[in-house]
Parts: sequence; structure tokens; C-alpha cells
Amino acid sequence: MHDYAGSAQQASGPVVWSGIIAATCALLLVLQHMLWLAIPFLLAIILYYLLLPPMQRLLRLGMSQGAAALLVGGCFTVAVALGALALNLWLPAPSVSWQDMLARYVGGGLDFVRGLLRALEDKFPLLRDMHLSQVVDAQFAAYMEDFMQSHLTAIVVSVAGWLPALLLAPFLTFFFLRDGHLFKKFLARAVPNAFFERTLCLLHEVDQTAHAYFQGMLKLTVLDTAVLAFGLWAIGVSSPVMLGLIAAVLAWVPYVGSIVGCCMVVMVASTDAPGAPLVAYSAIGVFILVRLLDDFVFMPLTLGRSLHMHPLITVLMIFIGGSVAGVAGLMLVLPLLGVVMVVGETLGRLITNPRLRARHRNAKALREKQASADLAV
Repeated sequence: MHDYAGSAQQASGPVVWSGIIAATCALLLVLQHMLWLAIPFLLAIILYYLLLPPMQRLLRLGMSQGAAALLVGGCFTVAVALGALALNLWLPAPSVSWQDMLARYVGGGLDFVRGLLRALEDKFPLLRDMHLSQVVDAQFAAYMEDFMQSHLTAIVVSVAGWLPALLLAPFLTFFFLRDGHLFKKFLARAVPNAFFERTLCLLHEVDQTAHAYFQGMLKLTVLDTAVLAFGLWAIGVSSPVMLGLIAAVLAWVPYVGSIVGCCMVVMVASTDAPGAPLVAYSAIGVFILVRLLDDFVFMPLTLGRSLHMHPLITVLMIFIGGSVAGVAGLMLVLPLLGVVMVVGETLGRLITNPRLRARHRNAKALREKQASADLAV
């Protein structure tokens, strides 16, 4: 027993980690071609871990698994419907189309960048001699024209194609809540008895890793939304709650999402106050403050050490996920790597543990001896 406990605490070697990274990349490559299923599946997992605590309370009160899943799912559906209705009644109908609104905000952002570049040229004559503002302005105009013509329509069509698949999310969530424990038992029954104990630990660790990550992300999103909304409201940016929520959700994509959210808020701030660049600068300051709060306060309180990954591996896998599966890879790589890491490390400990392998060989020999006992002459 002492040898087994010591082996469980050993760090995984390069072979195991090579398998973990390779398996993560392979899964990302598969998910890239199955986004219609991967996105609702991810949403269903997030909803599952969001609704799991109230369902567990109902189970402790004596309610059956099916009844508890139905009650929790029904209450959540009613709450979402009422929230959507209240939001629809509260928000005024837009007076312009979304294309005109997008063009207006992009124009406001470009005006802010032009003003910033002109200010830099006034401070640094070398930049003025290089005609920095004119060069950057021409490149921006060429890129935006190409983006509008070549990419925007494709993005809108792709998002519209995913919307029907999102209806799978509540359906999957209900069956995760109702039959998730049966799936765990199904997996456990396929494991040899010698490895059964560690396999139960494997299933528990995978569940706890995903539980900690997704619930931590939801708590972090709520905190980021509240702080961003308060900061944007304080500096006078319009729709602070909506912008704070969108920016907090975009922050699920590490690094890139925060940059996109900051650019979005700066565009809105510069459009709302075209003659006051201080508002846009203040919006950037709010984002920097929220990032610092995330790193030193919010993340330790919510995500904590749920994934136990070295920062170097985290950054490398983010770049690998983006190159393998695009934006979906950026969103999925860290939770997927966390689960694959737990599975790979535990399987590595199982396979390399001499005591467990000896127990398995002994149990197999005993079963063969028992099966052939009545065949002896």
C-alpha cells in the first residue's frame, strides 16, 4: 500500500505529457469539423455544472433523479424565458440596422486611432516624417473593406447555421443531469478489478476538474461583468451592463478575447464621446484594472488551481489550439487539456504501477485456473 501511494504522487514523465498534448491536438482537430456538436455540447456541460448544485440539494431531500432533473431544468427554462421577456421590454428597439450601427462604431474607433496617431506625430517629429497616420489609415481602410466584403458575410452565415444546433444544449443538459451517474457506472464496469479503485479516483478527478473549471468560469464572468459595468457606467459609456457582459464572455478566450473586448468598448466609448478621447483612455484603464483584479483577486477566488498547469504549457497550448482549430480551439483548448491531463496522468500511473499490474496478472491467472479447474483429467 505504501508503494502504491508513493507512485500516485510521482510526477508524470515526458512520454505521458507527449501523449496528453498529442491527444488534445487530435481532439481539437476532430472538434473543428464537428463545431455544430461541440458548441452545444460545451454549453450543455456549462449548464450541467451550473444546475448540478440545486439538483443535488433536491436529491438530498429525497427526490428521485428524474424528478429532480425535470424540476431544475423546468425552473431554469422559465427563468431564462422571463429574463428574455424582461430584457426585450426594457431595451428599446434599435432605430438603425446592425450594419449601420457596426459601421458607426468602427468609424468612431478609427477616428480615435487617427487622433492618437496625430498626437504621437506631434510629440515625435520622426513619426511625422514617416507619415505614420496616413500609412496606418490607408492600411486600416484596405483591411476593413476586404473584411466587409470577404469575411463578414461568411461569419454571419456560419453563426446563423449554428443557431439551430444550439437547441441541442438544453436537451443534452437534461440527460446529463438525469443519466450522468449511469454513464459513470457504465464506464466503471468495463475496468478490471485490479484497477477499479484507481479508476474511480480517475472519474472523480475528471468530474472535479471540470466542475471547478466551469463553475469558476461562471463566477468569474459574473464578477467581471459587475466590475466592468460599474467602471464603464462611472466614465459615462452607454449600455455598460451589456458591454460588460459581452466583454466578460469574450474573456473566456484567453488573451485574445480580452483584447477584442477592450477594442469593442473603446470603439463604443470613442463613438459616444467623439470630442473627448479621455473617455476612451478611461475605458482602457478600466480594462487594465479588471485584468489586474482577475489575476490577483478574482481568479484565486474562483478558478484557483483547478487545472494545475504550468504557465508555459498554458500559453503554448493556447497558440496550438488557435492554429489547429481557430477560435473554437482557443475556447476549448484549456478545459479540454485539463480533462485530458487528468486522464493521461492517471492512466500513466495505472500502467506504470508495478503493484497494480501484478495484481491484474494474478487475478487473470486465478480466473483462468478457476475456469479450467473442471477440465483437468
